[in-house]
Amino acid sequence: MDLILWRHADSRELRDDQSDADRPLTKKGERQARRMADWLNQQMPQGTRVLVSPTLRTQQTAQALERKFKLVPGLAPDQTVDALLTAARWPDAPDPVLVVGHQFTLGLTAAYLLAGATQPWVVRKGAVWWLRSRKREAGDEVVLHAALSPELI
Repeated sequence: MDLILWRHADSRELRDDQSDADRPLTKKGERQARRMADWLNQQMPQGTRVLVSPTLRTQQTAQALERKFKLVPGLAPDQTVDALLTAARWPDAPDPVLVVGHQFTLGLTAAYLLAGATQPWVVRKGAVWWLRSRKREAGDEVVLHAALSPELI
């Protein structure tokens, strides 16, 4: 199974009159999202499921893909690694899954899957970590297929 973790692009700072969930992308974030979406659309299979946190900034990031996506409350900023893995049906989903979410959950998930412990790894704004679960005789393994920041595209 492929699990693609995409952190939302650069977003505006929180204002006193707004909730965290309502923060939009900045102009820089819009460019980051378009750049990464172009790359993802060239790499991802057409049948990839796209799951998105219900915040405005993650929805705007995902919209750059111009694909259908599903809003998943279990991907909100205050959710857990277990909630993310359950939503993605890791490692048993038949198709690749793209999760558009937030730091700290994305970093904790990458650490858990790659190092076996939840550690505060940082996923840069707009970046993608593409993980792949593979069946081996000695047991399942998780490999980092790609890690890419929008500034590198």
